[in-house]
Amino acid sequence: MENENITAVAEGKPSGYKVTKKDLRNANWRWLMSVCTFNYQTQQGASVAYALSPVLRKIYTNDEDYKQALNNHFRYYNTQPWLAAIILGACVAMEERDGLAAADAVQDLKIGTMGPLAGVGDSLLMTMIPTIMGSIAAYMAIEGNPVGAGIWFALILAIFWVRMHALEFGYKQGVKLVTDFSEKLPNLTAASVLGLTVVGCLIASVIGVTCPISFSFGDVSMEIQPLLDKILPAMIPAAITGSAYYLLTKKNASMTALILVVIVLAMVASAAGILA
Repeated sequence: MENENITAVAEGKPSGYKVTKKDLRNANWRWLMSVCTFNYQTQQGASVAYALSPVLRKIYTNDEDYKQALNNHFRYYNTQPWLAAIILGACVAMEERDGLAAADAVQDLKIGTMGPLAGVGDSLLMTMIPTIMGSIAAYMAIEGNPVGAGIWFALILAIFWVRMHALEFGYKQGVKLVTDFSEKLPNLTAASVLGLTVVGCLIASVIGVTCPISFSFGDVSMEIQPLLDKILPAMIPAAITGSAYYLLTKKNASMTALILVVIVLAMVASAAGILA
């Protein structure tokens, strides 16, 4: 029986370990304490891997499976930190049940939800609620009413409670996700495709790079940029983005080094009149 368990784990299957509340609260605490760890390449990815590493170690007793699970989480991730724990809890539930077979679904869930969570979390939890409640509390304090301070303190306690139990809540809902809605998990891929489509639109609308070069032949002049637009609109931004993506994914270039290279090349090309 022991040899069969080792073989199963080595094939990427979970060890059968049942995640406890202590594991979830430990992961939640590690996430809150490390989310300020930030880099240009993976942004919050290092914090995700750090937060989940102890519980993943218990799910995957095989070293290679554990490494693969960590690497799957050590990818680009960036959203509102307080709500992100809900998604991380759901990821734990998915991996507890299906092991590495859930790796793609885990990534689709993270990618498909980090945009909406960022929008809701930043506007609701970071701006609207503190502003409204803070204004009420401040006005009551100015009027000499101590209830204002109590309201603000109660709000802080409520937010703290949510932050401390978010990962556990996500885990419980994640169990429902992989049991009641397991057949619908492939639909999450549509969310990731939508995200990629939005990124593609941003390339053309945000990266404003053109070629100001023009040629003159007697009384006739020809500009390069209109010609490029007829071939492919936003060709230069697409080429720059494609080159950066190739260097990051195929050549394992550092994000920080790539940013510096882009800045230097942009300055040189602009000074030479090649790009504008």
